[in-house]
Amino acid sequence: MKNIDGYPDYMMESIKLVEKNREKNMATTIKPMSMEQRDAILRQYHPDYMTDTKRPVKVGVDKGQMMYNGIVDLLEASSVLNSRDVDLNTIDYDVDILIIGGGGAGTVAALFAYESGVPKEKILIVTKLRHGDANSMMAQGGIQAADRPEDSPVLHYLDIYGGGRFTNKPELARVLALDAPKIINWHEELGVMYDRQDDGEFQELSGGGTCRNRMHSAKDYTGMELLRNIRDTARNLQIPVLEFCPIIELLTDEKSHVTGGVAFNLETFEYYVIRAKATILTTGGSGRLHLSNYPTTNHYGATGDGLVMAYHVGANLLDLDTIQIHPTGDAYPEPLVGVLSTEKIRGLGAIPINKNGDPFVFPLEPRDVESATFIRECKQGKGIITPTGMPGVWLDSPMIDIIHGEGTIEKKLAGEVRKFKRFGIDMTKHPILVYPTLHYQNGGVEINERTETRISGLFAAGEVTGGVHGKNRLMGNSLLDFNVFGRRAGIYAAEYIKKAKSGKLTLDHIDRYNKMLAETNLKSSKKAPILLPEYRGEMAISRALDIF
Repeated sequence: MKNIDGYPDYMMESIKLVEKNREKNMATTIKPMSMEQRDAILRQYHPDYMTDTKRPVKVGVDKGQMMYNGIVDLLEASSVLNSRDVDLNTIDYDVDILIIGGGGAGTVAALFAYESGVPKEKILIVTKLRHGDANSMMAQGGIQAADRPEDSPVLHYLDIYGGGRFTNKPELARVLALDAPKIINWHEELGVMYDRQDDGEFQELSGGGTCRNRMHSAKDYTGMELLRNIRDTARNLQIPVLEFCPIIELLTDEKSHVTGGVAFNLETFEYYVIRAKATILTTGGSGRLHLSNYPTTNHYGATGDGLVMAYHVGANLLDLDTIQIHPTGDAYPEPLVGVLSTEKIRGLGAIPINKNGDPFVFPLEPRDVESATFIRECKQGKGIITPTGMPGVWLDSPMIDIIHGEGTIEKKLAGEVRKFKRFGIDMTKHPILVYPTLHYQNGGVEINERTETRISGLFAAGEVTGGVHGKNRLMGNSLLDFNVFGRRAGIYAAEYIKKAKSGKLTLDHIDRYNKMLAETNLKSSKKAPILLPEYRGEMAISRALDIF
């Protein structure tokens, strides 16, 4: 077996079929599926519907609720913190607002808390890794906002609600759509460099499951461009940030109100007690749990910590019986397995093609449906198998330059082009191989429109929350989510602290939770939150065969 233009020779034989059929495929129109067809393919091929991926949690406020096994494992584990190891009489940081997580939602919350009158020295962002090490930075495709005459927040809302399988909390979907245009205006004020047309208007592309073109983007590094401006604004204001110090448990008072958190310094192994009148949870998702054995697009720290901490204090969780697997994770070469190839590639016209050179699905179905068809195609023997055993289908990227003119791919997908060129693959000349990858935590901690949880003093925003997207998120709504609800968290936490009074700091909830575990006779060697994923020993083996 030899390599030709970055691909093994047997894969190049399939690529020749793709190229031979390209003109015909571009003229072929595959219609979107009906709701009945979408439901049928989801039930047959999506991991959300597989019987062995989930089980009911046996302890806590959501006892009996079905959740993914990896999430339940954490909720049924004892706390990583021994309450007797922390001296609560020594307060290391005393602030008005503690923000747990230094990604997009947390940084936006800090900015709007400051804008709402909270002194910067009374705001503290505490983050597991560095400020900005988050899925927010890694997002590529764009951010949705209905800001054209032919569009409206009503249509955006309907897309959000339908894309979420009609399980979203309607009031949260409504807020997401209504607040979107003002977020874009704010970004313009910050200096975000969105792609523009020749006349200066925003370039707005299509995303899967949407009825209008409303995707604002900055080439294929939109999240990086947003967080560059948002983080720089926070740094210029000198809002305090504590890096490499994950919060490992929340603090409560005698009324069970959240009153801050306990941080653990990853470098010195010290505990820090942080007292706060309001706490905003923005810890992101759980992709590094590799639910259902999928590879993931997520950053290293995405281990579901916020779910565990919130659950320990009695906050309830929503929609964790679903995960979002993105249809176009990279399947080849092996070092890129699971890394995202942005949906913008399909938004620009590239079509999914099987090993025989034939199209098999409308390229802009909602992500769950698109993923299920990719899985079906491979299970039916119409996918390509890589030398390491990873299945995949082709995404015919050269179509983009044919449709929009030579140079479009390099201009609008510069990051993608560089990524593949490192391995000798030129996506302007040859298709890329993709397969679904774990991308987003659809559910999480339940909030209301004010980002309040059911526990006083605890607010939440971003991917850690549940209810906004229901059981499936559409492209471009995650970057929007962290801006809309990060903003609201900062504003409403600033309002809350005006009347808030913290009682005596306690970790009694941990002892109560561990007692519940013992009474339920749950015996787990795990501790949670886990903070960082494990990739040594057997965990370092490729997951390609496990998902197929």
